[in-house]
Amino acid sequence: MANPIPNLWRVPELKDKILFTLLMLLIYRFGAHITVPGLDVGALREQFGQLQDTLLGIYDMFVGGGLSRATIFALGIMPYISASIMFQLLAAVFPTIEKLQKEGEEGRKKITQWTRYTTVLLSAIQAYGYSVFLASLPGAVRDPGFVFVFTTVFALTVGAMFIMWLGEQITERGIGNGMSLLIFFGIIEGFPAATMRTLETARLGEISPVALGVLVAVMVGITAGVVAMTMGARKIPVQIPRKVVGRGRIQEGQKSFIPLRVNSAGVMPIIFAQAFVVVPGTLAAFSTLPFLRTVADLFQPNGANPWVYYITYGLLIVFFTYFYTAIIFNPVDLAENLKKQGGFIPGVKPGARTAEYIDRVLTRVTLPGSVYLALIALVPFFIVRWAGIQTFFFGGTGLLIVVGVALDTVQQAQQHLMLRHYDGFMKKGRVKMRGRGRYM
Repeated sequence: MANPIPNLWRVPELKDKILFTLLMLLIYRFGAHITVPGLDVGALREQFGQLQDTLLGIYDMFVGGGLSRATIFALGIMPYISASIMFQLLAAVFPTIEKLQKEGEEGRKKITQWTRYTTVLLSAIQAYGYSVFLASLPGAVRDPGFVFVFTTVFALTVGAMFIMWLGEQITERGIGNGMSLLIFFGIIEGFPAATMRTLETARLGEISPVALGVLVAVMVGITAGVVAMTMGARKIPVQIPRKVVGRGRIQEGQKSFIPLRVNSAGVMPIIFAQAFVVVPGTLAAFSTLPFLRTVADLFQPNGANPWVYYITYGLLIVFFTYFYTAIIFNPVDLAENLKKQGGFIPGVKPGARTAEYIDRVLTRVTLPGSVYLALIALVPFFIVRWAGIQTFFFGGTGLLIVVGVALDTVQQAQQHLMLRHYDGFMKKGRVKMRGRGRYM
């Protein structure tokens, strides 16, 4: 199926899923513009503009600017994502959670329930902290006090729960991947405004036509590189020998492979590295200590010596790529499952040797993946300094999320079309039975 886009609206089931997904996203974006009561939005934006290079600025990108506008959806889907990552990391520490992950559907349901309860708790804590922060901004809150804090905490917590429900509905009844789609649309919401700002800067002569052309070419090249590296994988061949099943029936052997993705960790290493590298700036924004201000100036991409920021940021990305890959990918479990199925890697003994081989290959594959992540995250900073522009929309984190979610959504749409094509073939086809001269 070379071009499945024209066929998307011809399949009734897929058409209904797409329309339902668009409706849920429309509700999400509508709620992202309803401000909590008791705020002066103009004063809030003026104060919030000073925090773009802090944790709040990064969080604001994921929620589509809802944090800087203090909307009822200001927390976005991030509390649920944080709770999910928390249980994913805790599984490597607590055997009980790891056992639930391996119990199939029942274990998954229990972990999902725990994740929802944790989301409520995290949402309430974040909402309280954010309401106190709003009350501390001069002129942002008309009547700061207990009523404002209680109202804001209640509105933001309920909003976070509603967004979690929207994401689950998109996953179950829509095109799928609901949580990621919410972040996806929150990020790309700023694309038109960023494009207009760049064009206005070029019109005023602050960017030369040559620099603008190079900027567009680099954007296209980075996007193509992200697509290639996101889909790249190292395939380890696996052989499953033939065996006797039932009453003397022989099941033929099969050849398959284990795909080890070049970028197994996805965008998480960049998020973790950003969270660490902006800590000095975040502390300096809420403190008057000269020492913190000096350290914060060292970790600024547009500071006097930005290479401290670049080197630290790049090394953190490489470290967290290996760290997160080790958390989500267990070669020992993979080798044990392969051994239980009777499969083996040609030339490698089953069991411990297979786990060692997979771990060695994964370590080598992760190295170019981690370097690629670091380059994707740092290239936008180099472009900003070279072109002399203030902001650049295609940041490393946002670009990886947008490309990754877009690729996954396209693949799911293609799977729906292929399933529809396969069902039509089974309904129309007729299989002739041997020896009876009739058709099924």
